[in-house]
Amino acid sequence: MPGSILGTAVRRVEDPELIRGRATYVDNIVPPGALHVVFVRSPLAHARLEDVAVDKAREAPGVVAVLTADDLVDLPDHRPFMVLNDACARPLLARGKVRFVGDMVAAVVATTKAEAVDAAELVEVDYDPLEAVVDPEAALAAGAPLQFEELGSNLAAGMRDPDDVDPLADAEVVVRARIVNQRLAVAPMEGNSVTAEPGDGTYDTTIHVSTQMPHGLRNQVATQWGWEPERVRVVAPHVGGGFGGKAGLAPEHAVVIELARRLGRPVTWTETRSENLTAMPHGRGQVQYAELGLRRDGTIVGLRARVVGDAGAYAGFGGALALGPTRNMAQGVYRIPTISYGAAVALTTTTPMGAFRGAGRPEAAAMLERMVDMAAAELDLDPAELRRRNFLAPDQFPYTTVTGSLYDSGDYVKPLDEALRLAGYEELRAEQTRRRDRGDRVVLGIGLAVYVEVTAGGAAQEYGKVSVDDDGGATIAVGTSGHGQGRATSFAMIVSDRLGIPMDRIRFVQSDTAVVPHGGGTGGSRSLQLAGSSVLVAADTVLSRAREVVASVFEAAPEDIAVLDDGSVGVAGVPGRSLGWAEVAAAAHEQGVSLAEARDESQPGATYPFGAHVSVVEVDLDTGRVTPVRHIAVDDCGRVLNPTLVAGQQHGGLVQGISQALWEGFSYDADGNPVTGSFAAYLLPTAAELPTFEAASTETPTPYNPLGAKGIGEAATIGSTPAVQNAVVDALAHLGVRHVDMPLTPDRVWHTIRDAEAGTLADPWSEPPAVFATLPVRGGASGDPEAASVDV
Repeated sequence: MPGSILGTAVRRVEDPELIRGRATYVDNIVPPGALHVVFVRSPLAHARLEDVAVDKAREAPGVVAVLTADDLVDLPDHRPFMVLNDACARPLLARGKVRFVGDMVAAVVATTKAEAVDAAELVEVDYDPLEAVVDPEAALAAGAPLQFEELGSNLAAGMRDPDDVDPLADAEVVVRARIVNQRLAVAPMEGNSVTAEPGDGTYDTTIHVSTQMPHGLRNQVATQWGWEPERVRVVAPHVGGGFGGKAGLAPEHAVVIELARRLGRPVTWTETRSENLTAMPHGRGQVQYAELGLRRDGTIVGLRARVVGDAGAYAGFGGALALGPTRNMAQGVYRIPTISYGAAVALTTTTPMGAFRGAGRPEAAAMLERMVDMAAAELDLDPAELRRRNFLAPDQFPYTTVTGSLYDSGDYVKPLDEALRLAGYEELRAEQTRRRDRGDRVVLGIGLAVYVEVTAGGAAQEYGKVSVDDDGGATIAVGTSGHGQGRATSFAMIVSDRLGIPMDRIRFVQSDTAVVPHGGGTGGSRSLQLAGSSVLVAADTVLSRAREVVASVFEAAPEDIAVLDDGSVGVAGVPGRSLGWAEVAAAAHEQGVSLAEARDESQPGATYPFGAHVSVVEVDLDTGRVTPVRHIAVDDCGRVLNPTLVAGQQHGGLVQGISQALWEGFSYDADGNPVTGSFAAYLLPTAAELPTFEAASTETPTPYNPLGAKGIGEAATIGSTPAVQNAVVDALAHLGVRHVDMPLTPDRVWHTIRDAEAGTLADPWSEPPAVFATLPVRGGASGDPEAASVDV
């Protein structure tokens, strides 16, 4: 609309509280007299529990209680908010066996944290060590040590497409690679934190917790203890990052809640950084066997992918991502007429796997974009040109992919052209050639990635409420749960745009189940398109009622009433005949009209943002060091409500995506001991390691919601990782290098350079594990109904 603030750069309204140190996190609001919990965790990855002796700990100063699995036999085992294999449920405290380093064996409760730490040292555990298996492919091999002996194997779930069509049958050229998408620690600034208070007559428990999904956690708690959901109050104050690691009820949360129930006192726990790195569910963790078939003119004819997913211990739900989102997004932005996809998910004696920014979609894009670059090298085509030849065309949308995803809208050449323009692509290629011709030992690499991802998948609706307050301000309540994305700003922009109420007069309510009746929380980049649409429709409904109220006051026709330039509501074009919003609220009370509306707007399906990234890196051929020089990101999230917020999400996503490509990777030794269990070994970048980002947007609105918006929260992570990996491989292409696995550390890159110069480069392809031949067939009979039905 003319004069609309939507689409303009508006400063974030939530930042002053954070910047001034007035923000409230769980660990800042522990009530006086709360008891503190410290968990005794297994130092072994795999062992039988022979005895857990706690008498000395119970007698220690300040200790109120010490719990082991024997004290929790009346409670159900823990199940994450998405279950991969129900036969692998996790005891709240380890029972019979420990299955990863960090598995909880006992909980010590004391009046202070220091006393609890001291007492935890007195718990004596008799472990009978068992053989560990940390590699998911090794875990699927015959004779591997079993996590759950009763299953007979470490296959937590699996599925494959029928063999009736060979996707490579018509190929003139086939490129193949075994690609590792390494395990990552989520590593939010704030780790897990929870304070549970016992029942108070109104609620059976009140829980302050750092979570992405307050209502989902509430429902899990209600199920675990048999309480009515409305009798459980969950409050998420400020949250210091989630990224998928704070989705659902953690077993630590459940133990704290049970202790508060038993002891009748508030109980609190905040994990240490070492606990966070070793116990919060990890992300990614796939080994991908990909084969891409093409004609010699570059036309893609088919893709075969066989993916090993690491579930970690207890069949962590992140293993299911290989079966769901990675498969669903395997076609990417291209015309691929035939796809054959199989996934086998392995149990390993490692930290359970969960979600991390993108949750299965970055893994699909990384696999596909690596294969397209390998094909470009094989066909001696420019990587941009090969992509253009195979893009889905704008007039093909809505488009259903071979794997069943329904793309709402797209124009994939648009962001690619813009990214190449901003990068100065032709000059970059010329500079690369000059360096190679001179024999420079610092070479230039240019990497491309074009991606599509899915947002608001599986989420049909979201809660949003708008109320005009008696003082003339407004209150917004939403079922999503923001923790840094700028929700208060974006939703206030919508209401201010519709009602003319200044943004500083708009209050924002979220993440408290006592005042927000229901909601899906944060995940899958869903908030603006779902909750924002509910807020938009609610605001329009309130405005319609306000026009009726004002029309009655001035004896005018409702269609003549409008929000005026000064923010009042009155007769358009008639000076002096208007009411401020406080007066409108008073008149509405007199007329018995409510100026509050709650909506649960839905959309017909998921939306599919897309974009193109260009990475420019320098590689030192003598040391293997990779230096990111430039990164150009052009992301299309539909209609852009606030460019400042979009850029913020792009920047955050770029840091995490580039970091996976170059530095991050959580690893274990052969015995299952974490070797990256602190920030001294787990490498996170600072601003000094990263270039200035060049972020831009194109806009291709979705028809699925009134805002035309798609998600942006995970997009830049998805596009950046393969762009950087492709750039590093491109820098070494003149040496004959065709693939290097992530993270692209100096050591790994240096060894690749030495092998290339010695003529001993390894083949990037090897045959996948034999397990794929025996997996249940998708859509067919299966001996494992759980495996056959897994979808995310």
